[in-house]
Amino acid sequence: MSSKSSSANSSPASATNALVLDATTLDAEVLYAQLQHHVKQVCTPHTQMVGITSGGAWLVERLQKDLNFGKPVGVISSSLHRDDYSQRGISGNGQTHLPFEVNGADILLLDDVLYTGRTIRAVVNELFDYGRPKRIQLAVLVDRGGREMPIHADFAAAKVSLTVNQTLSLAKSDTGQFYFEIQSTVTENVSGGPKTNKNLVKNK
Repeated sequence: MSSKSSSANSSPASATNALVLDATTLDAEVLYAQLQHHVKQVCTPHTQMVGITSGGAWLVERLQKDLNFGKPVGVISSSLHRDDYSQRGISGNGQTHLPFEVNGADILLLDDVLYTGRTIRAVVNELFDYGRPKRIQLAVLVDRGGREMPIHADFAAAKVSLTVNQTLSLAKSDTGQFYFEIQSTVTENVSGGPKTNKNLVKNK
């Protein structure tokens, strides 16, 4: 099955009481259902949903359909405001498109995985290039810890603990089903440089 990948209770879990799970047992569809429940509860007629490319963009696209969200959703890129711009250059993950007036907007940002906080910092800077929102909230599927900035999610469906040489990102099959990819980079004592191992965390 070919796929695409993005490089991130009965009552919704806040970021402080999210379930702590083993990364190898993550079920992206279960976590998406919890995220959907949270978004349904917090959305008001004034809410504007914005997904961070590319995992967050997939989330808002599906939420718009599943919740019958009657307004266009936005997509935002962190590329132009990243603090590692000189090393990474411009990412090819998409461009910012905000089909609403940002000034005074009540914005719900969505992403797949929250890690250091640097992407969120860059995204907020990007938002302010377009105007001054009234409020910005953040909801994510997974909080993996490792914060390097004072940024937190208002909602995280789960928390996991990963090592610094591991990456966790949302992937999407050709049928639109979500799952996670975990990649581990190890440095071997032989010539050839680092070696990357990829594990797919498929839904049961």
